[in-house]
Amino acid sequence: MPTGLLFNHAVIIGAGLIGSSLARALRENGLASKIGGYDQSPDNLARALELGVIDWAAKDFAEVVSNADLIIVATPLGAISDVFEQIDAHVTPGVIIIDVGSAKGAVVDAAASCSKHNHIVPCHPVAGTEQSGPDAGFAALFKDRWCIITPLDRPAPEYQAAVEKVSALWRGVGSHVEMMDAAHHDLALAVTSHLPHLIAFTLVGAADDLETVSESEIIKYSAGGFRDFTRIAASDPVMWRDVFLNNKDAVLEVLGRFTEELSLLQRAIRWSDGEALEKIFARGSTIRRAIVDAGQETEAPNFGRDTQK
Repeated sequence: MPTGLLFNHAVIIGAGLIGSSLARALRENGLASKIGGYDQSPDNLARALELGVIDWAAKDFAEVVSNADLIIVATPLGAISDVFEQIDAHVTPGVIIIDVGSAKGAVVDAAASCSKHNHIVPCHPVAGTEQSGPDAGFAALFKDRWCIITPLDRPAPEYQAAVEKVSALWRGVGSHVEMMDAAHHDLALAVTSHLPHLIAFTLVGAADDLETVSESEIIKYSAGGFRDFTRIAASDPVMWRDVFLNNKDAVLEVLGRFTEELSLLQRAIRWSDGEALEKIFARGSTIRRAIVDAGQETEAPNFGRDTQK
């Protein structure tokens, strides 16, 4: 893991979970000497300043990007194009700009209209929780998680140097780094992240609509799988709205494949095909074991919950 100062003046645009966590991680690992911030929510911005997540708070874009050598855009995806446009109008050439969104095609499209003198490096730290806001952030969020970088098609040596510096940033906060093209990223994340969230939102909504099961029963008996779906479904609704709007092609493709698998499962249940059901469930167990072996989950029982409480 690299050590030492990488940036003199980093700024965070969007002081939510990811933005505030990255600010904390930059500070804890000595990667930036000064960290400024801007957020459309005055309350979020004031809280980030109060918590010491940022050193100073800006009133507008022109102020926050002034003299910055690293700009971190941690806004919902729906705001990316407008944010890039405003940054491009105010920064000096040579600034490194990264984002943290979970759909990269939209980011690449937004970057296309920006000056090539500003080095936009799209990033996706594959880390997070269902919590939001500056209080939810913590420096270790990215430790031993993957950060996928989807560089723009800019062969200039200055841009390639910026990509290397951004890679050093993510390694400096404890992440593993992978390079990938944006289209491949969006399809992969549609499988591993976007579809599971869509299923969680749908399942929780279906349970809420089921008139024959009372709300008290849903709450009381949620110690099974339903409880774990509600954790995912508690994620920021604005963020996920923008993810599905900005990665709809990949999500729809994966959703079609999921529907086919669901039909096979439905048929096996209807015809009491125990062998087919066991085969499907065994495949899930194998994938779970691979995730644990890859260090992306713990073997602790009960999902690591403290059962003594």
